[in-house]
Amino acid sequence: MNGKTKVAIVGGGTGGLCLAHGLSRAGFQVAVYERSRTRAERLQGYRVHIAPIGSAALRECLSPEEWARFLATTGESKGVFGFVDQRMRELAVLDEPPSADPAAAHHSASRISLHQVLSSGLNGILWYDKEFVRYETGPKEVGLHFADGTTAEADLVIGADGANSRVRAQLLPEAKRVDTGIRTIIGKYPLTAETRGLLPERLATAPTYVLPPAGCGMFTAPHEFPEASENDESAALDPVLFDNTGSYVMWSYGARAHRFPADLSELDVPGLRALMLERVRGWHPAFGTLVEGSLEPTVAMLPISTSVPMDGWQTGPVTLLGDAVHSMTPFRGIGANIALRDAQVLCRNLSRSGDVRAAVAAYEREMRTYAYRAVRDSARAADQFVSESRFARALSRSMITAMGAGLKVRRRVRGVR
Repeated sequence: MNGKTKVAIVGGGTGGLCLAHGLSRAGFQVAVYERSRTRAERLQGYRVHIAPIGSAALRECLSPEEWARFLATTGESKGVFGFVDQRMRELAVLDEPPSADPAAAHHSASRISLHQVLSSGLNGILWYDKEFVRYETGPKEVGLHFADGTTAEADLVIGADGANSRVRAQLLPEAKRVDTGIRTIIGKYPLTAETRGLLPERLATAPTYVLPPAGCGMFTAPHEFPEASENDESAALDPVLFDNTGSYVMWSYGARAHRFPADLSELDVPGLRALMLERVRGWHPAFGTLVEGSLEPTVAMLPISTSVPMDGWQTGPVTLLGDAVHSMTPFRGIGANIALRDAQVLCRNLSRSGDVRAAVAAYEREMRTYAYRAVRDSARAADQFVSESRFARALSRSMITAMGAGLKVRRRVRGVR
């Protein structure tokens, strides 16, 4: 496929920007239309886990320079993923050996830094203050209309405009996104020389899944920035555009809506903090420390929704990517990784085929398989996270404890050998 093929990407999020890098490097005429007015407008977000599938996609789509910038902004990992109960009694740890290959490894990334890395290197490609309104298909090209009255044309339009996608609303009006009935309260606890000593080592150094008796769950994960030296790629990063808020522990508490007060959505930060302190009363004191010490602008309530998988649709000159087609709950931590995989698969298909329609059809078939599997797995994980059944929760804790015991036995056996 030659470079005369024009591709328009609506939305400058993780998947859309990754795809723009890949297609641009492959010689396509690419334009990304982002509704944010400036690059600095989207400086928000929490830690995101980049799994090996996401790492591989980034390495394949980014230039060596942008890949190095991504690695320079990832957090250091000092501990291993673990399961504890509400009193910080360890149930199990998942001690997976780290990969020597960064493209096959797990990474802790700041959403702010990741977005800024992906936004760089796209001069003349990434256009801001372009709020998409609608598209119209013509005999040869697709026309795009924006809120400022301007238009654009492309051979292929990719909706990467998030969970509330306007492209999806026009392309697949029958596609559904539903409320799971789960609500989460989240925050960031700053990690400094002083505050670090107020937490148990596990919470300060490793992702931790908290399993209370029933009806709720909590997840914590540190994001610790490495110290930059003069020779580091990170030393050259613009501190205004990149996440310079310092290292932190992200926490998220979830339960079904009926377990929260009816006015939850109306509570301000002090109200949310007070509610959370009440919820963790009787737990290990460290959880109260996390809540009480969190930065005020980072404490928020989020309702959890999920897309409903579809059997298929007719392929045309408009397709979808990431949350625009398969938004999922955050309880498996895989949404960003699936969006990155979308970018990798679609870029590969378009680069290797001389037929745009056939390349898109192959992408959509493959994407529906792996992405909708992830949507279903994520929904099941969400249900388990807030399980109301004390029996089911006790069974889960027993299974996790047994798994932890088995891991310890295997480590001892390996040591004997």
